Amino acid sequence: MSGSEPVASVATRFVELEGRGMRHSLLLAALALLVAFGLYAAHYMEQSGHHVTGMSNQVVWGLPHVFAVFLIIAASGALNVASMASVFGQAGYKPLARLSVLVAVSLLVGGLFVLVLDLGRPDRLVVALTHYNFNSIFAWNIVLYSGFVLVALFYLWTLMEGRLQKHSRFVGGLALFWRLMLTTGTGCIFGFLVARPLYHVAIMAPLFISLSLSFGLASFMLIFFAIQRFRGSRCETTMQERLAKLLSLLVWTAFCLMFAQYVFAYFSTTQGDVARFVLLSGDVYTVVFWFGQVGIGTLVPLMLLHRCKRRSNVSVVMVSAAMVVAGGFAQLYVLILAGQALPLRLFPDKVIVESSFFDGAVATYVPSVPELGLGIGGIAFALFCICTGVKVLRLLPDVRSGAGLA
Repeated sequence: MSGSEPVASVATRFVELEGRGMRHSLLLAALALLVAFGLYAAHYMEQSGHHVTGMSNQVVWGLPHVFAVFLIIAASGALNVASMASVFGQAGYKPLARLSVLVAVSLLVGGLFVLVLDLGRPDRLVVALTHYNFNSIFAWNIVLYSGFVLVALFYLWTLMEGRLQKHSRFVGGLALFWRLMLTTGTGCIFGFLVARPLYHVAIMAPLFISLSLSFGLASFMLIFFAIQRFRGSRCETTMQERLAKLLSLLVWTAFCLMFAQYVFAYFSTTQGDVARFVLLSGDVYTVVFWFGQVGIGTLVPLMLLHRCKRRSNVSVVMVSAAMVVAGGFAQLYVLILAGQALPLRLFPDKVIVESSFFDGAVATYVPSVPELGLGIGGIAFALFCICTGVKVLRLLPDVRSGAGLA
């Protein structure tokens, strides 16, 4: 296949996922079983109480929150491809724009699946949807999450309906603005928690935006390349190299912001302890930070994607994207759990009387099987939505029409 640019003037023909009915049905069945396992895990934790999890009154956000936050911010970044096509006029990305929107909506729904079931009393969700306290960032995020789904679905409609395609750039711009606000709101959930020094920093909002861009694009690339292999086709070399180059740029951006976060914290008089805890003395959190977040999630993918020849190798690109996703889970594990494990200093620089009730002690947390099951159920639910969407809607570029595919 030639490495030349796809011709923008040639209209792309879109199709559903064709053929391979038995394989597709088996895949849906496997995903449905994982979703059922996640629902059972949530039911088990709800009926037995959270003492069956690794969470406590010190660590109240556990492994399910890691899965939920990852899926939510990755949903925002999964719209990168659609935004590049509609908003920034990069015609080469247009064949993948529809799939990009579907992946974004599905990841968000999967994240909310975990979040709602993990918080307890999902039957009272209607209260949260009808009674708002706008002094709470959580209330604003309910508006942002539900609004994102509506805007993204309308955006997908403009991409699929010929009479509305002239409005796709405007709606795509609205979706771009909304997803940036969504990720900012998610970052502000942490940034506004003044009691937790690891969270309460101004860089949290831009950091989450950069993380969403890299995590979302890596997730989209994994899903897209997996679909292509399932179809028995491959991505055109130019498109693949373009995606790989963009991923490496976004990973570098996220790494620079993360580096700035810990450098400033390390030399800060108020955050030096928490930075040294994560970087040097946090036991499992330090190992996960250096080995998972920095090594697997950042340095190795950047080295793999550094040379242009490696970007043309689909296996290398898929491994790099998978490592970025794994590093994303590691980064959120450290951020969410280490921030709670570090003991609170209620009266900084004061001599106080301390009790024996965990004062000054690092909180312990060991994830449980139900927590892991709920998180896997959320991922499975997102993948189930994607597999169903590509089967019933014309979202995939037809291999026979070119469109940067072979």
